[in-house]
Amino acid sequence: MSRELVTREDALALVLGQVVPLDAEEVALAGAAGRVLAADQRATVDLPPFPSSAMDGFAVRALDAPARLPVVARIAAGMPAPRGLEPGEAMAIATGGVVPEGADSVVPIEYVVQSDNEVEIPGTPVAGENIRPRGSDIRAGEVVVARGSRLGAAQIGALAAAGLERVSCTRRPRVAVLATGTELRRPGQTLGPGEVYDANGVLLASALASAGADIEQLPAVADDESAHRDALEHGLEADVLVTSGGVSVGPHDLVRRILGELGVEEVFWGVAVKPGKPLAFGVRDRTLVFGLPGNPVSSLVGCELFVRPALLALQGAAEPGPTFRHGRLAAAVRRNPQRDQLLRARTSASDDGVTLEPVTGQESHMIARAATADALVLAPQGEGELPAGETVRYLPLA
Repeated sequence: MSRELVTREDALALVLGQVVPLDAEEVALAGAAGRVLAADQRATVDLPPFPSSAMDGFAVRALDAPARLPVVARIAAGMPAPRGLEPGEAMAIATGGVVPEGADSVVPIEYVVQSDNEVEIPGTPVAGENIRPRGSDIRAGEVVVARGSRLGAAQIGALAAAGLERVSCTRRPRVAVLATGTELRRPGQTLGPGEVYDANGVLLASALASAGADIEQLPAVADDESAHRDALEHGLEADVLVTSGGVSVGPHDLVRRILGELGVEEVFWGVAVKPGKPLAFGVRDRTLVFGLPGNPVSSLVGCELFVRPALLALQGAAEPGPTFRHGRLAAAVRRNPQRDQLLRARTSASDDGVTLEPVTGQESHMIARAATADALVLAPQGEGELPAGETVRYLPLA
């Protein structure tokens, strides 16, 4: 296999080319937030299911006004109209109430004068005004939310209104996360000489859970062949194995070699991005394997560029991403001649859109500095710099 760096675009294409969407399962709508639909979901009823009033007011025949009309009934929401509306009559009606047959307009309550059981309609209403026709939102049998859509609050509300109690979703990917390195200790433990806290394990677990995955965070392993082999063998039972550290060329970088011995076919190693160059990707059967670099920001970048889209694609997302947005640089940034750079930045709203202020300290180990950022700005490889005010693409960070 060539050691030449793979471009960011080609690496993503190679990853997505290995994805086979997971099986579908029925899910209660109330627990479906964040899930991806495995099939089109169709309305079971017309929406609205009957002609309904858009206002509190009076149902009338437009041709009867202006006039003083007797109020012959009052229609509450959730109750049927008692009968049809005859010429020369009005019925009081609440928002959402069933518009009686014969009525073709609802006059808002604030536009009329009421006295006893009569109402004075001072103007001429427009036929159809303030009435929601049956099926004006959607008809029974039509698609409410399409296959490949990730369900948020609006989608779940629409499905509920359309009468769906359960929906067909792709099952959540099972993801094993493994940080490697003798120097790693759990947060809260006392650090010895040369030791650091494991940030990558929880960083990756948090990021990938937000992409819809069920996470198993494995205990960090020391740079020992036996420990690596046992942990990696266990991790390969998942749909996706994500490791951090041990993928470069040092004497303690064991991950790639042991994965190969365990039957993982390496698709590529080394991507033309900064930070995150020594990223490895491979497959064993249908298990996707990502070997991310050990520096925390490098792991974060690799996760957002490649692992998150893979997880969404496994769930059948129509647009797995990464989805870049546009903003303007608040300060000039120097480009890298050989690699695309992902720069941590803070966003702020401005009159002409989003402004992106790169944070100080862009080295790949500076995870504390990265905590002040909410975006990754893409500076494409090239010579020179991108000036302040330049329109660039960026990835939001959750």
